[in-house]
Amino acid sequence: MLYLKKIIFIALAGFLLTSCGVSKRSADFSVSEDTRVIENGVASWYGPNFHGKLTANGEVYDMDGVTAAHRTLPFETILLVENLDNGKTVQVRINDRGPYAKDRIIDLSKGAAEQVDMLGPGTARVRLYLLEGDLENSRITDIKVPTYTVQLGSYQDKGEAEKHSEEVDGSFVETVKVDGNTFYRVYKGTYTDPEDAKTEMGRLNRLGHAGFVKQIENN
Repeated sequence: MLYLKKIIFIALAGFLLTSCGVSKRSADFSVSEDTRVIENGVASWYGPNFHGKLTANGEVYDMDGVTAAHRTLPFETILLVENLDNGKTVQVRINDRGPYAKDRIIDLSKGAAEQVDMLGPGTARVRLYLLEGDLENSRITDIKVPTYTVQLGSYQDKGEAEKHSEEVDGSFVETVKVDGNTFYRVYKGTYTDPEDAKTEMGRLNRLGHAGFVKQIENN
């Protein structure tokens, strides 16, 4: 009888440990066209030195959880963090302040960093998507997401620009005013990640089209 009770206890303990482990992992989320991009930049992670200490919102920091620190976002904001180096994502809840390095935009918990494979490198290029939260009182509303394109040509004659555009599928002509002068520029594609624009530029170069990556707007 005692042996049977011991077996039941071990099985129950294993179930509880497994359940706890699952609760610390975020659900699978995919990026849709309706998901709002709020910031691009570099993420880092923090762990053992802060484990068990209080976070800025008064919680006990659990490095194996899926939380994050941000300088200005309200606590309880839910973000989807996409690692731009490998496409992996994790859902995190903001419960702390940081990072304090000027070139970082978010500090992930160890558990969150593990899910997007950035424990080894320590940092990664990321994109932040808003899933839940009120940004009204946060300076994050002032952050602009740059847009990039491949510029293939610039003309003062609209007809020449349109002729050039016809040679490249998917390209378009945009009218630009510079110091009172009108130019017609041929662009190909719009991207929020400059690396995607560089990839397209490389493809076009191999097809014999000269061009360069350019930031065209902040919106």
